[in-house]
Parts: sequence; C-alpha cells; structure tokens
Amino acid sequence: MDHYLERVLDLTETSANRIYNMSLAAARERILSGSAEAVREIEGSFALVAREGRTVRMARSLDRPLRYFLAKQSAGPALIVADRIDTICNWLKAEGLEEQFHPSYTRMVPAHYVVEIQLVGCPDPDPLYQRFFSPRSNALPNDLNEIGRRYIGALAEEISKWLEHVPEREPLGVSFSGGIDSGAVFLVTYHLLQKMGMNLGRLKAFTLDCGQGPDLNQARHFLEALGLGLFHEPIETKQNELDVCETIRIVEDYKRLDIESATMALALYRGIRRRYADWRYMLDGEGGDENLKDYPIEENPELTIRSVINNQMLYQEGWGVGKIKHSLTYSGGLGRSYARSYAPARHYGFESLSPFTRSAVIEVAEAIPFVALTEYDVERLYALKGEIVARGVRALTGLNMLIFTKRRFQHGALPVAALQQRLPAPEAEYRKQFLALYQ
Repeated sequence: MDHYLERVLDLTETSANRIYNMSLAAARERILSGSAEAVREIEGSFALVAREGRTVRMARSLDRPLRYFLAKQSAGPALIVADRIDTICNWLKAEGLEEQFHPSYTRMVPAHYVVEIQLVGCPDPDPLYQRFFSPRSNALPNDLNEIGRRYIGALAEEISKWLEHVPEREPLGVSFSGGIDSGAVFLVTYHLLQKMGMNLGRLKAFTLDCGQGPDLNQARHFLEALGLGLFHEPIETKQNELDVCETIRIVEDYKRLDIESATMALALYRGIRRRYADWRYMLDGEGGDENLKDYPIEENPELTIRSVINNQMLYQEGWGVGKIKHSLTYSGGLGRSYARSYAPARHYGFESLSPFTRSAVIEVAEAIPFVALTEYDVERLYALKGEIVARGVRALTGLNMLIFTKRRFQHGALPVAALQQRLPAPEAEYRKQFLALYQ
C-alpha cells in the first residue's frame, strides 16, 4: 500500500486578518468544523485555512483574496495557499516544481463559502462548496427613511469596530471623491470620531488629481458645503506615472475597468506614501455600488434590470459557484475585482477598510425591496442609492450630504479622453501582458 505524505503550505499574510470577536485559532476551528452557522459568526476581515488529517477547509471574507494550488510530488500532494499568484509561483520554483505551474491552474476561494479539499492523491476530487452567508431578500419595508437608517447604521457599526482596533494616535485617511460612497464613509467616520471622543485632527480626505479630473472640484464642493473643507487634501500625480504594466503585475488580473481603477488606486497610495512615510490606515467606499446595484446596466449586454435585481448578490459574487460563467481562477463579481483596491493598498503598506463589503452591511442591502421600489425601472434604480444613503447619513449624523452623478474612480481622477489615451489597450492585450509575466 502507498503511504502519502500530504503537505499544506499556508503562505497567507496572517497579520492582515482583522477579526473582532474571537482569536485566529478560534476562527480556524470554526472553519474546520464545516458548520456554515459557525463561520457566519466570524466578524471582520479574514482569509483562513484549517486542516485536520487529509481534510482542508478554507474561507474568506469579501475583502480578502485567498488562492490555492495543488502540486504533485512523489511523496504525496502539496496544497499551497496564499494571497497572491506570484507567491504560489515562487514557492513552486524554490521546490523545483515550476513545470507544474500556470496562473490559470490556481484557484480562488469564492467569498462567502467554505471550500473543502480532500488530499487523497491522484486523481484529486473536486472541492466541495458550502455557503456560509446567505442574506434574506426583500426583508425590509418600502420605507426609504427606515432603509437608509438601517443601511448607514450598519455601516457605522463596522467603522466603529474598526476604529476601536486602530491605535488612537494613528492618522486616518479616506480615499475621497465626493461621490456617494466615499462621501458617506467620510461623514460617518467624522461623526464617529466625535461621538467616541477621538481626535478629529487624525482625519483627512485624500482626492487623487491626475490633471483636470472632475473629482477634485466635486470633492472640494462636497466638503465645503458642510464646512469641512479643512479636512481635504488633494494628491497630485503626473499622467506619465500611470503604469499599466505595474498595475497588472500588482493586481494579477487583466479586466480593463479593474485595471484602470487599480492604476488610479496605485497613484493615490503612491502619492500619500511619498508625502507621509508612516501613514498606515485608510478607508474607502468600495462595495457601495455593488450593494445598491448602481452600475450602468446598459454597458453590459449580459445584464438586464431583472437579472441585476433578482440574482442574489450578483455584483458581489458574479453569477456564482456552480454556474457556467463562474471563474475558478478568479471567482466573480467584487470577489474578483476587489484586488483593484486590496493589492494597491498592500503594495504601499496601507491597511484599508472597505466597510460596505462587510457582511452586516450587505445583509441590509440585500433586504431592500428593490422590485417594489423600482418596479423594474432602470432610472429609478439608479436614483435609489442617493436617496437611501443621503437619508441614512442625515438620520445618523444630522448632515445633509450632496449627491452627485455617479462616476467611476478612474473617470474622476482623469478626464475620460485623457484616460483612453494613457491606457488605450483592449482587455485582450492586458491578458497577454499578465500571462507574459509567467513565460
């Protein structure tokens, strides 16, 4: 009888986990148990792997990448788990196993699932997937004031938990455009600092300016209308510093809109790092568009308003596990594209909170009765986000935030025409550039 020696290499960044209500060891025990209810109770940001014998289980929150690769050795299989594709590749090279590697052979643990793998050797069985987060739909009343109060209340609770774990003298920055999501995050953070008796001088609103982008004036107008202009700080960068090859290497993806957004995120974090060598803590509004389904449906021929409203967490998870278009290598939705925010922040040494990605906030968003409130009217859907967020912010803080027309991050930092000149390549070219990193 053959005796296998199974290896599990956990190369994840343990220090990046931020769990509020239990220890890392306790969280791993819950994942190892295989109980969806137990894993659902983990609060915070995590990407964890747990093993017992030949059984390995992995799970992550929406804001953390978690990849794995199963390598073959004569002594038995080796499961490598890491945050990044290049980390897996480098380990295989060090072990002389690089011939087995291709980036498309890596797998992403889908957010909100426990993934189970049995290390039984060749042939390897398919992983098993168990959903641990499944929010109820249409559970809230058709009352925009109540919806806004609950939604922003959940946002505030997540920011508050995070603030309690940030050292009290550390400065806090918000990636700020003056849009609905970054505006809400800034105002709620400002309110909580006051309420918790913390120093408001720690807070800044950073706006990226690549030259004549509309976000700079929008951000300034947003804050000055509330008498908060002193918190604003533009971060200027030159257009010739926008390096798409660098972005692809850091983000490890090739989707055009995500590469454009990540290029701007890198420019923002690089600019802050140049100015403030020791700045660490940041917040952003990532996930807000996904929660309130505020993407232009007409730009995606695969979508209709019915598919957007009726598919659970479509923008957070994509078409979902078990569907034909679900990518095993990348997962889907924000579970894939969050690398556009996470990787740039980590690259420049920042710890960033995206409170809209937390399960408790998504749970409120999924409970909104979108059908009743929109009657499948696209324009009503687009208007809904501003109504909900503004009412919620007013209820919590007493502040009347300005609502501007939606604009993507990259289109606010740089005019669209200038962006297309600087980053003109089609997605297929970005894919080639990514694959060339491993040739």
